[in-house]
Amino acid sequence: MVWVLVFGGIALAGLIMVISYGVWLWHKASDLFSELEMLGTRAGELADLVSQIQPELPQRPGS
Repeated sequence: MVWVLVFGGIALAGLIMVISYGVWLWHKASDLFSELEMLGTRAGELADLVSQIQPELPQRPGS
């Protein structure tokens, strides 16, 4: 009977750890997706800024 309680306690602790790890992993994945979204926003802003640059071509002497 004692062994059943010991193994039951170990199984319960393992289940709690798996659930806790799953919640932690979900939060980390959420943070990652948020950062990827911000990176996409910044890339769009950079593309807008680069498109506004109009370089002047140098003039050749004698032309």
